[in-house]
Amino acid sequence: MSMLTPPGMGGKYRITGDKYPRMRRSRRRGRLVLGVVASAAALSLVGWGTLQLIDVFTGGGDQASAAGAKANCAKKSGASPTASAAPLPKPGQITVNVLNATPRGGLAKKTADELKKRGFRIGDVGNATATYDKKVKGTGILLGPSSALKTSLPVLGTQLASAETRTDTRKGAEVDLIIGNGFKSLSSKAVADKALAALTAPAPAATGSKKSCG
Repeated sequence: MSMLTPPGMGGKYRITGDKYPRMRRSRRRGRLVLGVVASAAALSLVGWGTLQLIDVFTGGGDQASAAGAKANCAKKSGASPTASAAPLPKPGQITVNVLNATPRGGLAKKTADELKKRGFRIGDVGNATATYDKKVKGTGILLGPSSALKTSLPVLGTQLASAETRTDTRKGAEVDLIIGNGFKSLSSKAVADKALAALTAPAPAATGSKKSCG
């Protein structure tokens, strides 16, 4: 074997003239492949970042916010309404004292009898106290504790729509109907029943606003 034959060639390759066999270097090819993969990954990251910037400047994030807002709106529209106020008492749960502040006799009893027919419970019947006697110019005054202002008094008010409503410091739950000089009679039963039905009718259920949902 010639001294110019590279070791390991087994005599297959001999050097003749000025040409040598070219040896492949696998390390360089591996580095080249890694470089290509790294470049592709870097380009992908750059592209993703560019898309994110485009979304920011073109309002792409607004679409997600709008979608979230619509979802919240849908939840609100389907939500149950808040608990309503306590139900108004029925006429049979209200005790009314009928007091006459006019000089006309028998007016308190007649009015009390009519209220009893309409389902109210009747308490005292007679003349008004000196505080109100002959001092009520209108049709009447509905008087009761502050707790009755949105319960018993509105129900009684359906029987005499033009009456004035007042409260005092009494402890009991009874209310007074003080008949004034302008009183002629209670509202007709048909009118009173209609007013009572409207007063005690349940409020419509709350629903979400369609305009606010877009």
